[in-house]
Order: sequence, then C-alpha cells, then structure tokens
Amino acid sequence: MRRASQRAAIAELMPISGTLDVATLLEDAPVMDGYGAEPWAIAGVETLQVAFEIDERAMPGPLPPALHPTIPPTLMISVTRYPESPVGPFTLAQARLGCRAAALPRGFLLRACVDSQMAADALGHNWGYRCAVGVVRVQRYHDRITGSAHTDGVEILRASLIDPTPISGGDIQYVANMNLARVRGEDGGALIQVDPEYTFHRAERGRPELTAFDRAAWRADGVDPVWPIVASFTTCDSGFPRIRFVLDPLRPAVAGTRRVDGG
Repeated sequence: MRRASQRAAIAELMPISGTLDVATLLEDAPVMDGYGAEPWAIAGVETLQVAFEIDERAMPGPLPPALHPTIPPTLMISVTRYPESPVGPFTLAQARLGCRAAALPRGFLLRACVDSQMAADALGHNWGYRCAVGVVRVQRYHDRITGSAHTDGVEILRASLIDPTPISGGDIQYVANMNLARVRGEDGGALIQVDPEYTFHRAERGRPELTAFDRAAWRADGVDPVWPIVASFTTCDSGFPRIRFVLDPLRPAVAGTRRVDGG
C-alpha cells in the first residue's frame, strides 16, 4: 500500500504532456527542405500581443506530446507589422498556446494569417509557419491599439490593447515559437524552434480585449479565452533567425531536442 501511494504521489508531480494527434495535423503542415534558411534582420517591427488564460479543460489536447501546458494554460495572440523583408512588407497574425519545452517557456503555433502570399510561402518553407492568406492590420486609435484579420471577407480576429501606458522594453518577454512542420527526408515531422532576438525602442502595456476570435479559422477548437492577462505593443528590431533547435514532436523535449547548424 505504501509503495502504491508513493507511486501515486510521484505521478501527481509529473509534468502533464500534450496529447495532440500529430499525424493528423501534419497532413497539411508546411513542408521545409531543411534547416538552412538565411536569417532575416528587420528594423522597426511593430507587435501587438494579447494574452488570456484559457479554460483548463482544453488541455492538454491541443499540444503535441513533446510539450507541456502552462499552469494556468494560456493563449497568446499577436499581430506584427514588418515594414520590410526580402519578400516586401507584410503583417502577420498568430495564435499560440503557452507551453513549455522541458522547463523553457514557448508558444505552440496553432495557425497564422498573413497579408502576402510571398510571405506565407517564405515563412512556411523556411521556418514552418502554418499560414493562411488574408487581410491583416494593426491600427492605432486614441484609446487603443487594435489588430485584426480577415479571410474570404470574414473577420476571424479582432484584438485590442486598451488605454496604452508607456513602459520599459525590459518589461517585455516574448517567448520562442514552436512550429509543427514536415521536413523532406525526415519522418514524423518536427517542431521548429523560432527564437528571434529583440532590440526594443518603444513599449506600451494595457488591458487586453478580444472581440472576435474564430476558433475554427485558427485551429483552436475547444480553446476558450476566459480571463484577460495583459496586452503589450512594442516597436523593435527583430526578424526571423537561423534555426538552431528542432524537436521530435512525439518525445519529451529533454530527449527529443537536437541542435542543427543551419546546413
């Protein structure tokens, strides 16, 4: 009896792992030729991000087994305007689930939406972003900053920062992406870690508001944002980095992470 109770106590302390059926999601995942994409360094990047706690009953279903949900579970929505890039200017919206790879905070990409087909192709091929193409905007008003996305004439996202207040860029922490993709010559897919650096020039914080969030469009079935956490808006120098780490989506991160050299 004592050993049984000890095993039960240990089991309660073990981290919860995702239970996502990765094979189904890989059927139409982005296809990458490898991990050798050249980095993009982009100045003057503007990012609106809102964060919400989500109903814990959704977890751990939307995450692959390599990742662990945060406690409490969270949804991060961002809309980022890139004023320049090798494929021209574009604006990118993302919906990500807060998670951990081993002990490291990360954001698992559910889906993205971008306003340029060339950007969608490049981001998918080089960094594993699952992108729809639509109309994506960041707009500033007297009392708020709003990010929105439309596909096929339907609004699928409207998120706002209410009453922006200036803060230090040192108060901002953006977590790295985990993007599920297929890689030519490899079986089972891979989680691509996208971890750009940031040099902040301006930062603001305020109350988050989410007035439109089409769960089907973002592949977020069952993800219910129930409690606002924080919203931020920044201007920084950033971009898309050289890929350094990839993970086996079916193995714990401590065993399934490997470093790549970009070749």
